[in-house]
Amino acid sequence: MRTFSLLKGQPIFETRNGTKIGEISDLCISSNGQVKGLLVKKGVFFKQSFFLDIQKVTSFGWDGVMIENPLCLEKLKEHSEYTLKHQHSIDGMLMLSKNGKALGLLKDVYFHEEVGTIVGYEITDGFFSDITEGKQVIQSEKPLAIGKDAIIVDVNENSPTGREPLKGRS
Repeated sequence: MRTFSLLKGQPIFETRNGTKIGEISDLCISSNGQVKGLLVKKGVFFKQSFFLDIQKVTSFGWDGVMIENPLCLEKLKEHSEYTLKHQHSIDGMLMLSKNGKALGLLKDVYFHEEVGTIVGYEITDGFFSDITEGKQVIQSEKPLAIGKDAIIVDVNENSPTGREPLKGRS
């Protein structure tokens, strides 16, 4: 499991000859909260965006992402449903529980790289709240609904707020 913030900027290498193909710039997320692929920036002077299906990734390492064939990068023809930081960005969107309780603003996501399942959402109530209370994580195994104005998530009913402190980071 990894956060997008740890994955952003990582190089993508071809396993056959060790050539750097590009670097990760964003996540492509479906409207039901599945990570469908990675947005890859490629090029030296004029960077172009490409889509890499998450199923085409050979492995996610801590220092690079490995793929078998650079031809699995698809020229970005149409915009993905949502991304975390770029087009149709969900970064900073209000997160609400299914019961209508405001949980905070989305800051990052935790996901299983191999299958693209988002399992947690890092949220913020603002800079000062992050300093005093630490960053918070909403854990949810059920898919969320992404709308124009808010993200709806089914939170853990055992926690009164649905929030769990994020250990080891602040």
